[in-house]
Amino acid sequence: MMMTFYKYQGTGNDFIIVDNRLQTIGKNNTKRIAELCDRRFGIGADGFILLENDKISDFKMVYYNADGNESSMCGNGGRCITAFAKFLGVINDRTEFMAIDGLHEGRIENDIVHLQMQDVSLIETHRNHLFLDTGSPHHVELVSNLKDYNVKTNGFKIRYGEPYNEAGSNVNFVEQLSDDNFAVRTYERGVEDETLSCGTGVTAVALAMHASGKTNHNEVSLKTPGGQLKVTFKSDDKGYKDIWLVGPAEQVFKGEIEW
Repeated sequence: MMMTFYKYQGTGNDFIIVDNRLQTIGKNNTKRIAELCDRRFGIGADGFILLENDKISDFKMVYYNADGNESSMCGNGGRCITAFAKFLGVINDRTEFMAIDGLHEGRIENDIVHLQMQDVSLIETHRNHLFLDTGSPHHVELVSNLKDYNVKTNGFKIRYGEPYNEAGSNVNFVEQLSDDNFAVRTYERGVEDETLSCGTGVTAVALAMHASGKTNHNEVSLKTPGGQLKVTFKSDDKGYKDIWLVGPAEQVFKGEIEW
């Protein structure tokens, strides 16, 4: 069977997205998904996303990591599928859609996609890092000279090390640039490498930097290797709410490939 697919990218975090509202694509073929995500033998992507019908929202997002396994929430993927839904005519400029971690709101303003993330009530503070879940688990660690830091080697060690073990965690290395601006490089589990950007990762960084007193701003800029993102939020004694991940999402190309 030939499958029509679209390639999207959000600050360099790239995804294969398929309109699966007619349920033509089976969801258990993890081997084929991994093959399609391979950058040398397939299309090449950090993840694979299906857009499906949903009973209570505009659509459902089903997300797979590049290793072919269904995974936790992907923030940049959520922004890209919002742009894709508008392209298909499923939505106009606003949406509410279902993902693995629940409902998300989204809106598009001047080609910039705003995605509301889930509230965060718990941020763990450790000696050298912070840990929190923004739809996916994230280790956040401040380092110096981030530009030359070996993200793949050090991220791999942390991802599989204590206390994360086999389940693992995404790992974000951070350098403060100003009061409200941070540089971020992320090692993503499931991709098992550094990606050019991670939406749930920069969201975690923004909240962690606020919680640790590195910034007192509730609008934080995040510089990733793939481009600039912004996270806005509100905070109180119960944690963080009204969290929005903001940035571009672009359709790169359309194609057909054997499923």
